[in-house]
Amino acid sequence: MLNYQRYQKNPVIDYPEREWPCKEIVKAPIWCSVDLRDGNQALIDPMLVHEKIEFFNYLIKLGFKEIEIGFPAASQIEYDFLRQLIDRKMIPDDVMVQVLTQCREELIDRTFDSIKGCKQAVVHIYNSTSTLQRDVVFGMNREQITGIAVEGTKMVKERAKDFPGKIVLEYSPESFTGTELDYALEICTAVQETWGPTKESPMIINLPSTVEMNTPNVYADQIEWMNKHFKNRESIILSVHPHNDRGTGVASAELALLAGAERVEGTLFGNGERTGNVDILNIAYNMFSQGIDPKLSIEHINESIEIYERCCKLPIHPRHPYAGKMVFTAFSGSHQDAINKGVKAMKERNSQIWQVPYLPIDPADIGKEYEPIVRINSQSGKGGVAFIMDTYFGFKLPKGMHKEFANVIQAISEKQGEVSPDQIMDSFRNEYLNKKEPIHFRKLRVDDLSGETKSEFDTRVLVEYTDHDVPKQFEAVGNGPIDAAKRGLKEALSIDIKILDYEEHALQSGSNSQAAAYIHLLDVNSGRVTYGVGVSSNITRASIRAIFSAVNRLELG
Repeated sequence: MLNYQRYQKNPVIDYPEREWPCKEIVKAPIWCSVDLRDGNQALIDPMLVHEKIEFFNYLIKLGFKEIEIGFPAASQIEYDFLRQLIDRKMIPDDVMVQVLTQCREELIDRTFDSIKGCKQAVVHIYNSTSTLQRDVVFGMNREQITGIAVEGTKMVKERAKDFPGKIVLEYSPESFTGTELDYALEICTAVQETWGPTKESPMIINLPSTVEMNTPNVYADQIEWMNKHFKNRESIILSVHPHNDRGTGVASAELALLAGAERVEGTLFGNGERTGNVDILNIAYNMFSQGIDPKLSIEHINESIEIYERCCKLPIHPRHPYAGKMVFTAFSGSHQDAINKGVKAMKERNSQIWQVPYLPIDPADIGKEYEPIVRINSQSGKGGVAFIMDTYFGFKLPKGMHKEFANVIQAISEKQGEVSPDQIMDSFRNEYLNKKEPIHFRKLRVDDLSGETKSEFDTRVLVEYTDHDVPKQFEAVGNGPIDAAKRGLKEALSIDIKILDYEEHALQSGSNSQAAAYIHLLDVNSGRVTYGVGVSSNITRASIRAIFSAVNRLELG
């Protein structure tokens, strides 16, 4: 039996005056990437210096203005990496690097040594404050833990006085989510008072969900409570650093923004210890999907994926939000049909607002191709096949034809599984365009009879064809080429057909001013119906080819 009784609920706060549920996210926060520190330390094979430089440059390209580059006092690679960034003048003037250090004098000294020559930097100090860590890890009481933070702040302040560049202090009560709120406020206030931030020169107080311990609403309550109880609130930039142990890191970050957070630390695609840090790109794309400028250049997600997978040596899951190869894919027939209709409606209405069922954003807006949106397997329906034919190949199948052709593809998918667009097009050619037996249309001549007053018909056609490879021809008259050809087939071959529907359109994809014609025919004698399709640079010729295509399908059916 599952031994759930070993575990107990983590405490929540009694906070009925919460206001965050009635708020909305209206703008992007300050983003801070911790890929090169928190993300890197979670890799099986941490990045080498040249990989760190490539990743750093890409983060700048994305638009990050604050980047935590590592723990230079504890790692020679991270120290050397930072020195390269500074010595090679690779840090733009509007970008602040962030360096992490524990509150120990030798580490703080080494940290300041690593940032020499840097115009501005965030020095990030931290110590664990949770009830559990105070007890089992440090064996210290509140006063002793607060003393560590205050002494660390004093040491940074002392060295910042003589530093020629700008130093911003960041303090994190690590394991904040497991810390009593009154104590979290007490230790943060002690650091704040020691540092002396102002509205013009604020400090960062970062409240991490070091380990997710409860539902996101509890984290939001904690953030709002702190937000409302800080002294001199205008002197603080309130930051959050959510992890994803419960799988709710993104929700925690978003609710924290509602609760007053102004800054978010996280990583690309959620890399980090255990289940990872919060996925900054996920939050940014969520904002984008709501019409909010995320203040990051995220138009080319495939580029982000390529650099991330190569430098981090970790794959992106195919169902990862926005980035996965299959997240804009529909196998379900009803989903495919809805997508097809949604895209068609947008085109017909010339709408500038994206509204397509099952697609929260236009994949093209983030550099994704339309190729994976609809994929065909045995679960797919007629709408999906029609979408493929239209999107890939420009064939706008009549609605009545959707099921007929989908049945052909369904039979293939039940045998082999997924059917590729090229296979679908090959089947379309075999079933319709190349249906040339037993009668194969060869040549057409059309004469206008409208000036001949004695004729009840306005068109005469001369059709050359082969019947079981034997060259033949017929001449017939009718009201238009299609009617004349129908009458000629009946007279020459005793084929009695009725035209139920006819559609045509220009082919827009990969064509040379060609047109497609679709004929829906009824075999009067047998009662069977089918479609035929013809393509030609001449719409009349395309129509006659469609008739022959349908007749051959009836003959061979």
